[in-house]
Amino acid sequence: MAGQNGGDFGALLQGAGRQLLNQGGQALLQYGAQALGNIINEVFQKKEVEQKRFLPSIKNYKVLGETRPSSFGPATYQDFKEIRSRCLSEGRLFEDPEFPAIDRSLYYKERLDRPITWLRPSEICDDPQLFVEGYSRFDVQQGELGDCWLLAAVANLTLHRKLFFQVVPDDQSFEEEYAGVFHFRFWQYGRWVDVVIDDRLPTYRGKLVFLHSSETNEFWSALLEKAYAKLHGSYEALKGGSTCEAMEDFTGGVTEMYEMTELPPNFYTILLKAYERNSLMGCSIEPDPHILEAETPQGLIRGHAYSITRVKYVDIETPGRQGKIPLLRMRNPWGNEAEWNGPWSDKSPEWRYIPESEKQELGLTFDDDGEFWMSFKDFCTHFSRVEICNLNPDSLDPEECPEGCTKKWEMSVFEGEWVRGVTAGGCRNYLESFWRNPQYTVTLTDVDEDDDENKCTIIVALMQKNRRSQRHQGLECLTIGFAVYRLPDYGHVPKPLDINFFKYNASVGRSQAFINLREVSARFKLPPGSYVIVPSTFEPDEEGEFLVRVFSEKSNNMAENDEDVGMGDVDDRVKEIAPNPEPADPIRAFFDRLAGADGEVDWQELKEILDYAMREELKGQGFSKDVCRSMIAMLDKDNSGGLGFEEFKSLWIDLRNWRAVFRLYDTDGRGAIPAYHLRDAIHSAGYTVNAHTLNVLAHRYGGQDGYIQFDDFIMCSVRLKTMIETFKGRSSGGDYATFSLDDWLNRTVYS
Repeated sequence: MAGQNGGDFGALLQGAGRQLLNQGGQALLQYGAQALGNIINEVFQKKEVEQKRFLPSIKNYKVLGETRPSSFGPATYQDFKEIRSRCLSEGRLFEDPEFPAIDRSLYYKERLDRPITWLRPSEICDDPQLFVEGYSRFDVQQGELGDCWLLAAVANLTLHRKLFFQVVPDDQSFEEEYAGVFHFRFWQYGRWVDVVIDDRLPTYRGKLVFLHSSETNEFWSALLEKAYAKLHGSYEALKGGSTCEAMEDFTGGVTEMYEMTELPPNFYTILLKAYERNSLMGCSIEPDPHILEAETPQGLIRGHAYSITRVKYVDIETPGRQGKIPLLRMRNPWGNEAEWNGPWSDKSPEWRYIPESEKQELGLTFDDDGEFWMSFKDFCTHFSRVEICNLNPDSLDPEECPEGCTKKWEMSVFEGEWVRGVTAGGCRNYLESFWRNPQYTVTLTDVDEDDDENKCTIIVALMQKNRRSQRHQGLECLTIGFAVYRLPDYGHVPKPLDINFFKYNASVGRSQAFINLREVSARFKLPPGSYVIVPSTFEPDEEGEFLVRVFSEKSNNMAENDEDVGMGDVDDRVKEIAPNPEPADPIRAFFDRLAGADGEVDWQELKEILDYAMREELKGQGFSKDVCRSMIAMLDKDNSGGLGFEEFKSLWIDLRNWRAVFRLYDTDGRGAIPAYHLRDAIHSAGYTVNAHTLNVLAHRYGGQDGYIQFDDFIMCSVRLKTMIETFKGRSSGGDYATFSLDDWLNRTVYS
């Protein structure tokens, strides 16, 4: 670098020094020498600027795995057993109103070039079966739909019994209790979703048009494809997709993609550890644009998805030396003679150097079954990319795992949301708002097994939720990504991390790019310590829900890096603005006049008093009846529906404080608080909230313009105080409280 960029470096370093001085000394003192080191690192990298990448429009690139099951209106829950029981008792076959047998279930844009007839299996053949002699990869034959990616994922699924029956439940058949209804399960954003279908399938001249089995009377694969099409709205939605995303929907795993031109140096170790943890692995070769599934001189098929079924260092003995060679076993899902014909292929001379005991352990056979071995070197030379689907720890039954494949990933999952003006801060390019994004900590204490660098592996995956279901509103996939920061081993940092932390600390890892995919993931090797993951959209104020998952070899102790919900201290600035807790004489006189003989005011009388007292903030609008009723409920201990003067005085103290807070954060002078000041305003009022609560408050009390009006801010404060005090009244000081249903209804309905 000195030779190439030496002339630039001095100027950049001087610029960094000026930047530090201009940004003030307080934050620098807070983060100390580590800050300067990170700034210098950033200078070496020129600048940590996030890059944005776009895929083609979602209309062309199918983003898979949305929860809305069809394009025929809002989804309703369908109970498979209840539907089957009802149809049997009524003596009829099920017809699914959610995914009817009409053209709109086939396509949303491109019409088929032939007439389609929807037929039940019994109308296609004489003896329909869900399974014929079990299930296997040979049951998956591609039809006229361009969904070979789905074919590869389904073929991979057949290799694992527990995974297979998790997706294809075995409580259904064409013999016992047949009612024309079937169901399949898919993983969607941290949950398993049961998708119910009828068994009417698209045919042309009596034959299945799409996915089908090599056995003409076997239908599990065709029905599985129909359920997946229903999940996405139509069969056409399955054209052109990613095997990675289908495998995630079948397993709940986290996928990684590797290009052979950009492999990490420890890639064979990555494959080996993935195999030990039963990860599902596939690979492919760049397709020939002129020939569909063209065959290479070495016997491999371009554009075709292969499965990796074994990864092993194999003992080898040659006349001059002994050692181990890294090999992989591959499977062509076609299961035919189209196999690799190079070194370590079936019956190749290299096998002479493998001891017989090793051959037996490998279960070596040389049949034309589509399965073959390759050296790792040839594998990297001849294939273009690899996809790894890392499974959840509970996905596989230990008894089904091959010998040596009993290890499991540690997994943590959190759901979150980006809300405009509150927690949608955009990427690190937007420093002023970046810190407002949700934050998550991982604490890595134990290094990986057999790791020479004494580091810890983590895989971070960020998935956005439910974007397809909003396509009719013109919404496409958000451009998303994440960054990882190391927390200092000593000293105090705020929680959540504030703008100054990100100003003076560079990331130690990040997603390769911000991209409009359903999910982005990245693998890191980090020294033991505590880290913060910040998921974000590329631009600020882009709203969406997300799921962040972390896989690690050892425990990762993931948690939200946020405040606990509860009481804090009222801001000193608020105390200065509102020093006098006593209601002024005119207000006291007003109260006495309205209260009458019982000495209490109801919500309407309270509204008269407060509309007069707070007329400056209300600008002639007046408090809403809901706010006034909630104020009564907050202090009405005897549920009389009114407040005496002592109760009113307590309310008055709160209102003066909240009004002072409102004035403090009405920075634009428009009689409203910007949503991005909501957390600070709540702090100043004496409460602490986390990002989840903050998002809920913004949704409930914020306006479409990104501001919170005075009446809404008071309502927000009243509800917050009421619910926290209700909880504390029933809690023994911990994170939980016990309520009877009657208690709960009384408190929540009345407030």
